[in-house]
Amino acid sequence: MKIGFVGFGNMASAMADGWIAAGVAASDMCACAGRYDALVERCEARGMAACHDAAEVVAASDIVVAAVKPYMIEKVFAPLKDALAKKVVLSVAWTWDSAKWEQVLPGVAHISTVPNTPVSVGEGVIACEKASTLSDEQSAVVLDLLGKLGAVVELDTSLLFVGGTVGGCAPAFVAMAIEALGDAAVKHGIPRADAYRIVSQMVLGTAKLQLSTGQHPAAMKDAVCSPGGATIKGVVALEDAGMRSALVKAIDATLQ
Repeated sequence: MKIGFVGFGNMASAMADGWIAAGVAASDMCACAGRYDALVERCEARGMAACHDAAEVVAASDIVVAAVKPYMIEKVFAPLKDALAKKVVLSVAWTWDSAKWEQVLPGVAHISTVPNTPVSVGEGVIACEKASTLSDEQSAVVLDLLGKLGAVVELDTSLLFVGGTVGGCAPAFVAMAIEALGDAAVKHGIPRADAYRIVSQMVLGTAKLQLSTGQHPAAMKDAVCSPGGATIKGVVALEDAGMRSALVKAIDATLQ
């Protein structure tokens, strides 16, 4: 199975890294991008082939990852309609759902997804549109491939980019929380490297606990809050600071 990237920015690079880590041969992947010299360097570092243009990527690939900027989709892909006839287009382009792709590539197999950057370490979440033009066999192959990058969540079209926003933008919010908690630890004397290790492992462990048990986050919070204890005082401080509202407003802002 040959995978080609049309566009090789941060998200495409993260996906390539995740697949390579999961055992997909780098030699089975290729990419094209606007700055060829920089592309060659990035591809060679991974053992991938660098292509000069999208047509070259399509010719060499079974699955074509559409990872260019959304405004470039029609210009780049419309001329490739015939060449894509027996390929699968895996879109990671923001706002490009199945209906929009069908207008540009009618009759071509395509599926729209919104991954996040933790796919690079196999711990991503990939929002995947239920509606697609893939056959059952193609869908099984693509979902298996995406599953190597993390958790795949299939969503109705109306919710695809909401799920993509929560999964794709919120890593920045979590990183801000990690940084802030690290600063707090440093303020109280812990070396910065140790502070980030403590905080990041705490976030990882908390997430794994919730995923493995299915426990409601509120119950997890309550389990740590002893009556009159330190944790409940911290929780109240966060409530006073409007933490919940701030997070909801952050998601609202990204969807505007």
